[in-house]
Amino acid sequence: MALPRYDARNRDTGPPEARAPPPAHATLSWRITARRLPTDSLEALLLSLAALVVASILFGGFVALQGHDPLAVYQTLYLGGFGTRFSIENTLTQAAPLLLTALCTLIPARVGLLVIGGEGAVVLGGLGAVLAGVALAGAPALIGTILTISAGALAGGFWIAAAAALKHMRGVNETISTLLMNYIAIALMNHLISGPIRDFSQTLKAQSWSIPNPFMVGNIPGWSVHWGLVIGLTICVLLHLVLRHTTLGFSFDILGGNRRAAQMAGLPIGRLMLLACFLGGAAAGIAGAIEIVAVHGAASESLVVGLGYTGILVAFLARQNALAVLLVALLLGGISASGGLLQRRFDMPHAVTSVLQGLIFICVLASNASAGRWRRSSG
Repeated sequence: MALPRYDARNRDTGPPEARAPPPAHATLSWRITARRLPTDSLEALLLSLAALVVASILFGGFVALQGHDPLAVYQTLYLGGFGTRFSIENTLTQAAPLLLTALCTLIPARVGLLVIGGEGAVVLGGLGAVLAGVALAGAPALIGTILTISAGALAGGFWIAAAAALKHMRGVNETISTLLMNYIAIALMNHLISGPIRDFSQTLKAQSWSIPNPFMVGNIPGWSVHWGLVIGLTICVLLHLVLRHTTLGFSFDILGGNRRAAQMAGLPIGRLMLLACFLGGAAAGIAGAIEIVAVHGAASESLVVGLGYTGILVAFLARQNALAVLLVALLLGGISASGGLLQRRFDMPHAVTSVLQGLIFICVLASNASAGRWRRSSG
Protein backbone atom coordinates (compact mmCIF):
# COMPACT_ATOMS: atom_id res chain seq x y z
CA MET A 1 0.00 0.00 0.00
CA ALA A 2 1.37 3.40 -0.97
CA LEU A 3 1.96 5.74 1.94
CA PRO A 4 0.16 9.10 1.89
CA ARG A 5 2.25 12.08 0.79
CA TYR A 6 3.02 14.57 3.50
CA ASP A 7 3.86 18.11 2.49
CA ALA A 8 5.27 20.04 5.46
CA ARG A 9 4.80 23.35 3.63
CA ASN A 10 1.02 23.08 3.69
CA ARG A 11 0.42 21.59 7.11
CA ASP A 12 -0.58 24.91 8.72
CA THR A 13 -2.72 26.32 5.91
CA GLY A 14 -6.49 26.28 5.61
CA PRO A 15 -9.17 26.52 8.29
CA PRO A 16 -8.53 24.74 11.61
CA GLU A 17 -11.04 22.00 10.90
CA ALA A 18 -9.36 21.25 7.54
CA ARG A 19 -5.85 21.01 8.87
CA ALA A 20 -4.59 17.46 8.77
CA PRO A 21 -1.82 16.63 11.24
CA PRO A 22 1.30 15.15 9.70
CA PRO A 23 1.79 11.42 9.99
CA ALA A 24 3.08 10.44 13.39
CA HIS A 25 6.17 8.68 12.04
CA ALA A 26 7.13 11.74 9.96
CA THR A 27 6.87 14.08 12.95
CA LEU A 28 8.81 11.62 15.10
CA SER A 29 11.61 11.38 12.56
CA TRP A 30 11.99 15.16 12.44
CA ARG A 31 12.06 15.39 16.26
CA ILE A 32 14.53 12.55 16.65
CA THR A 33 16.86 14.08 14.07
CA ALA A 34 16.75 17.48 15.77
CA ARG A 35 17.29 16.11 19.28
CA ARG A 36 20.00 13.57 18.69
CA LEU A 37 22.63 15.84 17.13
CA PRO A 38 24.51 16.75 20.37
CA THR A 39 24.47 13.12 21.53
CA ASP A 40 25.63 11.88 18.16
CA SER A 41 28.49 14.39 18.12
CA LEU A 42 29.77 13.22 21.51
CA GLU A 43 29.41 9.59 20.54
CA ALA A 44 31.24 10.18 17.25
CA LEU A 45 34.11 11.88 19.09
CA LEU A 46 34.44 9.02 21.57
CA LEU A 47 34.32 6.37 18.86
CA SER A 48 36.97 8.15 16.79
CA LEU A 49 39.25 8.55 19.79
CA ALA A 50 38.78 4.89 20.71
CA ALA A 51 39.60 3.85 17.15
CA LEU A 52 42.81 5.92 17.23
CA VAL A 53 43.88 4.43 20.58
CA VAL A 54 43.29 0.84 19.44
CA ALA A 55 45.07 1.47 16.12
CA SER A 56 48.03 2.99 18.00
CA ILE A 57 48.29 -0.08 20.24
CA LEU A 58 48.17 -2.42 17.26
CA PHE A 59 50.78 -0.41 15.39
CA GLY A 60 52.99 -0.40 18.49
CA GLY A 61 52.81 -4.19 18.52
CA PHE A 62 53.63 -4.27 14.81
CA VAL A 63 56.83 -2.24 15.19
CA ALA A 64 57.78 -4.14 18.37
CA LEU A 65 57.70 -7.40 16.42
CA GLN A 66 60.26 -5.84 14.07
CA GLY A 67 62.59 -5.13 16.99
CA HIS A 68 61.91 -1.40 17.41
CA ASP A 69 60.89 0.53 20.49
CA PRO A 70 57.26 1.64 19.95
CA LEU A 71 57.69 4.75 22.12
CA ALA A 72 60.73 5.82 20.11
CA VAL A 73 58.81 5.26 16.88
CA TYR A 74 55.92 7.39 18.11
CA GLN A 75 58.32 10.11 19.20
CA THR A 76 59.79 10.08 15.70
CA LEU A 77 56.30 10.24 14.21
CA TYR A 78 55.66 13.38 16.23
CA LEU A 79 58.99 14.97 15.31
CA GLY A 80 58.52 14.16 11.64
CA GLY A 81 55.04 15.64 11.56
CA PHE A 82 55.05 18.48 14.09
CA GLY A 83 58.46 18.76 15.76
CA THR A 84 60.04 21.52 13.64
CA ARG A 85 58.90 24.31 11.37
CA PHE A 86 60.00 22.31 8.35
CA SER A 87 58.00 19.26 9.45
CA ILE A 88 54.94 21.41 10.15
CA GLU A 89 55.15 22.92 6.67
CA ASN A 90 55.48 19.44 5.20
CA THR A 91 52.47 18.29 7.22
CA LEU A 92 50.36 21.22 6.07
CA THR A 93 51.33 20.53 2.45
CA GLN A 94 50.32 16.89 2.83
CA ALA A 95 47.05 17.85 4.56
CA ALA A 96 45.95 20.49 2.02
CA PRO A 97 44.50 18.12 -0.63
CA LEU A 98 43.06 15.80 2.04
CA LEU A 99 40.80 18.60 3.27
CA LEU A 100 39.06 18.54 -0.10
CA THR A 101 39.19 14.85 -1.06
CA ALA A 102 37.56 13.97 2.27
CA LEU A 103 34.53 16.06 1.30
CA CYS A 104 33.96 13.79 -1.72
CA THR A 105 32.95 11.07 0.74
CA LEU A 106 31.63 13.26 3.55
CA ILE A 107 28.99 15.28 1.67
CA PRO A 108 27.30 12.32 -0.10
CA ALA A 109 27.36 10.45 3.22
CA ARG A 110 25.08 13.14 4.64
CA VAL A 111 22.37 11.94 2.23
CA GLY A 112 23.06 8.27 2.87
CA LEU A 113 25.43 7.52 -0.02
CA LEU A 114 28.81 5.84 0.35
CA VAL A 115 30.97 7.38 -2.39
CA ILE A 116 34.60 6.28 -2.73
CA GLY A 117 35.34 7.95 -6.05
CA GLY A 118 37.57 10.75 -4.79
CA GLU A 119 40.61 9.40 -6.63
CA GLY A 120 38.84 9.56 -9.97
CA ALA A 121 37.50 13.05 -9.24
CA VAL A 122 41.02 14.25 -8.41
CA VAL A 123 42.33 12.90 -11.71
CA LEU A 124 39.46 14.38 -13.71
CA GLY A 125 39.85 17.68 -11.87
CA GLY A 126 43.50 17.78 -12.81
CA LEU A 127 42.74 16.99 -16.44
CA GLY A 128 40.01 19.62 -16.55
CA ALA A 129 42.39 22.20 -15.11
CA VAL A 130 45.04 21.38 -17.72
CA LEU A 131 42.64 21.61 -20.66
CA ALA A 132 41.12 24.86 -19.37
CA GLY A 133 44.51 26.37 -18.59
CA VAL A 134 45.87 25.63 -22.04
CA ALA A 135 42.70 26.91 -23.70
CA LEU A 136 42.85 30.14 -21.67
CA ALA A 137 46.47 30.94 -22.50
CA GLY A 138 46.87 34.70 -22.76
CA ALA A 139 44.08 35.52 -20.26
CA PRO A 140 44.87 37.71 -17.22
CA ALA A 141 46.65 35.70 -14.53
CA LEU A 142 43.99 35.93 -11.79
CA ILE A 143 41.08 35.22 -14.13
CA GLY A 144 42.96 32.36 -15.75
CA THR A 145 43.76 30.77 -12.37
CA ILE A 146 40.17 31.06 -11.15
CA LEU A 147 38.74 29.61 -14.35
CA THR A 148 41.32 26.82 -14.39
CA ILE A 149 40.40 25.75 -10.85
CA SER A 150 36.70 26.13 -11.66
CA ALA A 151 37.10 23.81 -14.65
CA GLY A 152 38.61 21.21 -12.34
CA ALA A 153 35.69 21.61 -9.93
CA LEU A 154 33.15 21.12 -12.72
CA ALA A 155 34.94 18.06 -14.06
CA GLY A 156 35.05 16.39 -10.65
CA GLY A 157 31.52 17.45 -9.78
CA PHE A 158 29.89 16.07 -12.90
CA TRP A 159 31.96 12.88 -12.63
CA ILE A 160 30.62 12.00 -9.17
CA ALA A 161 27.14 13.35 -9.96
CA ALA A 162 26.97 10.75 -12.74
CA ALA A 163 27.18 8.03 -10.08
CA ALA A 164 24.31 9.67 -8.19
CA ALA A 165 22.24 9.73 -11.37
CA LEU A 166 22.89 6.02 -11.90
CA LYS A 167 21.86 5.37 -8.31
CA HIS A 168 18.65 7.41 -8.51
CA MET A 169 17.46 6.39 -11.98
CA ARG A 170 18.74 2.83 -12.32
CA GLY A 171 19.46 1.72 -8.75
CA VAL A 172 23.18 1.16 -9.40
CA ASN A 173 25.13 0.86 -6.15
CA GLU A 174 27.10 4.09 -5.77
CA THR A 175 29.99 2.45 -3.89
CA ILE A 176 30.68 -0.04 -6.68
CA SER A 177 30.12 2.47 -9.48
CA THR A 178 32.44 5.13 -8.00
CA LEU A 179 35.13 2.53 -7.30
CA LEU A 180 35.05 1.37 -10.92
CA MET A 181 34.91 4.96 -12.15
CA ASN A 182 38.27 5.56 -10.42
CA TYR A 183 39.91 3.10 -12.79
CA ILE A 184 38.11 4.61 -15.76
CA ALA A 185 39.37 8.09 -14.86
CA ILE A 186 42.95 6.87 -14.43
CA ALA A 187 42.81 4.96 -17.72
CA LEU A 188 41.43 8.05 -19.46
CA MET A 189 44.26 10.19 -18.09
CA ASN A 190 46.90 7.64 -19.12
CA HIS A 191 45.47 7.58 -22.63
CA LEU A 192 45.42 11.36 -22.96
CA ILE A 193 48.91 12.00 -21.58
CA SER A 194 50.31 9.22 -23.74
CA GLY A 195 49.19 10.77 -27.02
CA PRO A 196 46.42 13.35 -27.56
CA ILE A 197 47.68 15.94 -25.06
CA ARG A 198 51.21 14.68 -24.41
CA ASP A 199 54.07 17.11 -24.11
CA PHE A 200 56.71 15.34 -26.20
CA SER A 201 59.41 17.71 -25.02
CA GLN A 202 59.35 15.82 -21.72
CA THR A 203 61.22 12.57 -22.28
CA LEU A 204 61.61 11.28 -18.73
CA LYS A 205 57.91 10.54 -18.21
CA ALA A 206 54.62 10.95 -20.01
CA GLN A 207 52.83 14.13 -19.05
CA SER A 208 50.30 16.52 -20.53
CA TRP A 209 50.79 20.00 -21.85
CA SER A 210 51.78 22.48 -19.15
CA ILE A 211 49.46 25.27 -18.09
CA PRO A 212 50.73 28.84 -18.57
CA ASN A 213 53.14 29.85 -15.84
CA PRO A 214 51.10 32.98 -14.85
CA PHE A 215 48.26 30.65 -13.82
CA MET A 216 50.42 28.89 -11.22
CA VAL A 217 49.67 29.54 -7.56
CA GLY A 218 52.54 30.44 -5.22
CA ASN A 219 53.11 29.88 -1.52
CA ILE A 220 51.58 31.65 1.45
CA PRO A 221 53.91 34.54 2.41
CA GLY A 222 56.39 33.39 5.03
CA TRP A 223 55.54 29.71 4.61
CA SER A 224 56.59 26.94 2.24
CA VAL A 225 52.94 25.92 1.87
CA HIS A 226 50.86 26.75 -1.20
CA TRP A 227 47.55 28.61 -1.15
CA GLY A 228 45.64 25.37 -1.63
CA LEU A 229 45.69 25.00 2.15
CA VAL A 230 43.77 28.25 2.59
CA ILE A 231 41.29 27.24 -0.10
CA GLY A 232 40.69 23.89 1.60
CA LEU A 233 40.25 25.47 5.04
CA THR A 234 37.80 28.02 3.67
CA ILE A 235 35.71 25.41 1.87
CA CYS A 236 35.53 23.20 4.97
CA VAL A 237 34.38 26.07 7.19
CA LEU A 238 31.80 27.26 4.68
CA LEU A 239 30.53 23.72 4.23
CA HIS A 240 30.17 23.31 7.99
CA LEU A 241 28.01 26.43 8.11
CA VAL A 242 25.88 25.19 5.22
CA LEU A 243 25.40 21.71 6.65
CA ARG A 244 24.67 22.86 10.21
CA HIS A 245 22.82 26.14 9.79
CA THR A 246 20.80 26.03 6.57
CA THR A 247 17.66 24.28 5.37
CA LEU A 248 19.76 22.54 2.71
CA GLY A 249 21.93 20.95 5.37
CA PHE A 250 18.86 19.95 7.36
CA SER A 251 17.37 18.41 4.22
CA PHE A 252 20.56 16.41 3.73
CA ASP A 253 20.29 15.12 7.31
CA ILE A 254 16.65 14.14 6.91
CA LEU A 255 17.39 12.25 3.69
CA GLY A 256 20.44 10.55 5.15
CA GLY A 257 18.71 9.63 8.38
CA ASN A 258 15.37 8.40 7.04
CA ARG A 259 14.64 8.37 3.34
CA ARG A 260 10.96 7.55 3.84
CA ALA A 261 10.55 10.52 6.17
CA ALA A 262 12.21 12.69 3.53
CA GLN A 263 9.69 11.45 0.96
CA MET A 264 6.83 12.16 3.36
CA ALA A 265 8.14 15.69 3.87
CA GLY A 266 8.10 16.26 0.11
CA LEU A 267 11.87 16.65 -0.25
CA PRO A 268 13.26 16.31 -3.79
CA ILE A 269 15.22 13.10 -3.23
CA GLY A 270 16.87 12.92 -6.65
CA ARG A 271 17.95 16.53 -6.74
CA LEU A 272 19.41 16.36 -3.23
CA MET A 273 21.40 13.25 -4.12
CA LEU A 274 22.71 14.84 -7.30
CA LEU A 275 23.60 18.06 -5.51
CA ALA A 276 25.41 16.30 -2.65
CA CYS A 277 27.46 14.19 -5.05
CA PHE A 278 28.19 17.15 -7.31
CA LEU A 279 29.47 19.20 -4.36
CA GLY A 280 31.59 16.32 -3.11
CA GLY A 281 33.04 15.65 -6.55
CA ALA A 282 33.66 19.37 -7.08
CA ALA A 283 35.68 19.51 -3.85
CA ALA A 284 37.87 16.61 -4.99
CA GLY A 285 38.10 18.19 -8.45
CA ILE A 286 39.40 21.38 -6.85
CA ALA A 287 42.02 19.28 -5.04
CA GLY A 288 43.14 17.88 -8.40
CA ALA A 289 43.15 21.33 -9.99
CA ILE A 290 45.23 22.76 -7.14
CA GLU A 291 47.74 19.94 -7.56
CA ILE A 292 48.13 21.22 -11.12
CA VAL A 293 48.25 24.97 -10.49
CA ALA A 294 50.27 24.81 -7.26
CA VAL A 295 52.53 21.77 -7.57
CA HIS A 296 52.94 19.95 -10.90
CA GLY A 297 51.88 22.36 -13.63
CA ALA A 298 50.83 19.43 -15.83
CA ALA A 299 48.88 16.18 -15.55
CA SER A 300 50.89 12.99 -15.08
CA GLU A 301 51.01 9.85 -12.98
CA SER A 302 51.92 12.13 -10.07
CA LEU A 303 48.20 12.82 -9.67
CA VAL A 304 47.55 9.17 -8.80
CA VAL A 305 49.09 8.99 -5.33
CA GLY A 306 46.08 7.87 -3.30
CA LEU A 307 44.76 11.28 -2.25
CA GLY A 308 41.19 10.17 -2.88
CA TYR A 309 41.56 6.96 -0.88
CA THR A 310 43.21 8.72 2.06
CA GLY A 311 40.34 11.22 1.91
CA ILE A 312 37.94 8.33 2.58
CA LEU A 313 39.79 7.61 5.82
CA VAL A 314 39.68 11.29 6.77
CA ALA A 315 35.92 11.42 6.17
CA PHE A 316 35.27 8.24 8.16
CA LEU A 317 37.40 9.38 11.09
CA ALA A 318 35.77 12.83 11.04
CA ARG A 319 32.32 11.18 11.28
CA GLN A 320 30.70 13.44 8.66
CA ASN A 321 31.77 16.63 10.46
CA ALA A 322 33.34 19.18 8.13
CA LEU A 323 35.18 20.95 10.97
CA ALA A 324 36.58 17.67 12.29
CA VAL A 325 38.06 17.14 8.82
CA LEU A 326 40.52 19.94 9.61
CA LEU A 327 42.01 18.08 12.58
CA VAL A 328 41.91 14.62 11.00
CA ALA A 329 43.56 15.81 7.78
CA LEU A 330 46.27 17.45 9.88
CA LEU A 331 46.81 14.20 11.79
CA LEU A 332 47.05 12.02 8.69
CA GLY A 333 49.14 14.64 6.93
CA GLY A 334 51.59 14.48 9.83
CA ILE A 335 51.72 10.69 9.63
CA SER A 336 52.50 10.84 5.90
CA ALA A 337 55.09 13.58 6.40
CA SER A 338 56.97 11.54 9.03
CA GLY A 339 57.58 8.57 6.73
CA GLY A 340 60.95 9.84 5.54
CA LEU A 341 62.26 10.39 9.07
CA LEU A 342 61.15 6.91 10.12
CA GLN A 343 63.00 5.49 7.14
CA ARG A 344 66.23 7.29 8.04
CA ARG A 345 66.23 6.61 11.78
CA PHE A 346 64.87 3.06 11.93
CA ASP A 347 65.58 1.79 8.43
CA MET A 348 61.86 1.17 8.04
CA PRO A 349 60.20 1.46 4.61
CA HIS A 350 58.28 4.66 3.94
CA ALA A 351 55.17 2.53 3.43
CA VAL A 352 55.04 1.81 7.17
CA THR A 353 52.95 4.96 7.50
CA SER A 354 50.41 3.34 5.19
CA VAL A 355 50.25 0.42 7.63
CA LEU A 356 49.32 2.82 10.42
CA GLN A 357 46.69 4.48 8.24
CA GLY A 358 45.30 1.09 7.30
CA LEU A 359 45.04 0.06 10.96
CA ILE A 360 43.23 3.31 11.73
CA PHE A 361 40.79 2.64 8.89
CA ILE A 362 40.09 -0.90 10.10
CA CYS A 363 39.52 0.30 13.66
CA VAL A 364 37.20 3.06 12.47
CA LEU A 365 35.14 0.53 10.52
CA ALA A 366 35.04 -1.78 13.53
CA SER A 367 33.94 1.08 15.79
CA ASN A 368 30.93 1.66 13.55
CA ALA A 369 29.46 -1.54 14.99
CA SER A 370 29.19 0.25 18.33
CA ALA A 371 27.51 3.34 16.90
CA GLY A 372 24.21 4.04 18.63
CA ARG A 373 24.75 1.73 21.61
CA TRP A 374 25.79 4.52 23.95
CA ARG A 375 22.77 6.58 22.92
CA ARG A 376 20.39 3.65 23.44
CA SER A 377 21.88 2.83 26.84
CA SER A 378 21.72 6.47 27.96
CA GLY A 379 18.24 7.01 26.56
